[in-house]
Amino acid sequence: MGERRPLGPPRSIEAPRGATAPPGRGFTLLELVVTLMVLALALAVVGPSIGRTTETIRARADVARFSALLRHSREQAITGRRPHTVVVDPAAHRVSIVVGDEVRESRPLPDHLDIEAEPPGGLTVRFEPQGTSNGGAFRVTSSGLRYRVTVDPLTGRVRIERQ
Repeated sequence: MGERRPLGPPRSIEAPRGATAPPGRGFTLLELVVTLMVLALALAVVGPSIGRTTETIRARADVARFSALLRHSREQAITGRRPHTVVVDPAAHRVSIVVGDEVRESRPLPDHLDIEAEPPGGLTVRFEPQGTSNGGAFRVTSSGLRYRVTVDPLTGRVRIERQ
């Protein structure tokens, strides 16, 4: 029969002193340099698009905040059974919610956000307790991106469209 081996940990095979590692292990300097060049090229191509993406996200967030303020005013008019008016003041860079003769809330607009009424002069939207409104359309510009925010006069629904 065959040879019997003793039980125990396997024996390690050590390379003689002065011997080098067998070829095929590790990376050469050329391979490392080429890999770093490819990574640098990829970063150079992708980097600028990341900057544009963050501007787009910020613009969307600004427009979403403005439309949320309009929706919130409509909700408050319905639940409080009192008309609420949203007043946009581009000169002061503020948006206010007026209930009756009282300014209930006033918020500053970000410096990079511009709001224009379509047609000019229609910078107020009044929400009635039944959910209707006088309607309105706004051109909102943020970081060079344009959006159109509209308020339907019959339903009071707020919509956002990118232009």
